[in-house]
Amino acid sequence: MSDKLLYRIALTLVKGIGPVTARQLVTHLGDESAIFKEKSATLQKIPGIGRNTAAEITSAKVMQRAQEEILFIESGKIVPLFFTDADYPQRLLACEDAPVMIYQKGQPVLNRPKVISIVGTRRITEQGRINCEKFIEELAALFGEVVIVSGMAYGTDICAHRAALRHNLPTVGVMAHGLDRIYPPPHRQTAVEMLNNGALLSEFISGTEPDKPNFVKRNRIVAGLADAVVVIESGIKGGALITAKLASSYNRDVMAFPGPVNEPMYEGCHWMIKHNLAALTERAKDLSLHLGWEARGTNQHAVQAKLFVDFNTPEEQTIYQCLIKEREININTLCNKTQLPISKVSAILLNFEFDGLVKSLPGNHYRVV
Repeated sequence: MSDKLLYRIALTLVKGIGPVTARQLVTHLGDESAIFKEKSATLQKIPGIGRNTAAEITSAKVMQRAQEEILFIESGKIVPLFFTDADYPQRLLACEDAPVMIYQKGQPVLNRPKVISIVGTRRITEQGRINCEKFIEELAALFGEVVIVSGMAYGTDICAHRAALRHNLPTVGVMAHGLDRIYPPPHRQTAVEMLNNGALLSEFISGTEPDKPNFVKRNRIVAGLADAVVVIESGIKGGALITAKLASSYNRDVMAFPGPVNEPMYEGCHWMIKHNLAALTERAKDLSLHLGWEARGTNQHAVQAKLFVDFNTPEEQTIYQCLIKEREININTLCNKTQLPISKVSAILLNFEFDGLVKSLPGNHYRVV
């Protein structure tokens, strides 16, 4: 592991520095190593950095803890992803409060074209279980590979993960603790199975306990990773509603299953639908309406028919060829693959939209039409 990783981990360990301030520091000083090489007096002149925070940055203890974490990462075959890395989940990157560092164990599935987060109560009813399993079965049949994200908790979360495994869909569990443990312990075997076609993800270093505040932090990652959040069941209070509200603030689509009028486990779903926070959904094909996804095999002719297009510039040709190859891609990933600035790519994509060549999708994704 490089010295750069040491500085990146250390940045996340400094008390008083959250995701927003950390990004500002990297932008202000050029890179993460410069933060720890700067003098305390200079650091204190940066907005948001006072005397105490500057002292934390220049102390030796964060470096020592970061070195310990690197040893854990290496021994556990964990992939650290900094927010400037190309493999960092691009949907999450668009969220202002996204963690600057996340830790991934398993397969690199976070930037695949279709990602859905499924959340709900831990006290899932039998009808909720049926809805969850049927929904995921339909996702697999209609759209092929869809990454299923949830939080590894009891109830809806583990139901979603296990249904994804049964239908060979990649599934990602976002943890509220370090990757040195599985919580709750009964879900360990499912977590192990997920590593073959999915991943475990956390923003927390090893040794972090599954304390209550960490679950709230975890929820923003569940919301930010996906194109849409689907609420299977929820009471009028709880983590599922928090995740749904976060998703709405990130301009993600939110969908919720309706249930019996007097059923407490659907009060949250009904409240969201009544207040236009969530769209009513009953089956996976409702995603076609909300996200513009097309079922497998419905768009092959249109793509083939437009392979020969007159381009005004080499950049247009490069971007369009990349779109044809990927079929659907996030704009940040497109910039990385074409090595073109986002201002140029955005302008060209807008022209392509006007010409009917591409369609914009939620999460800054684009697809050829």
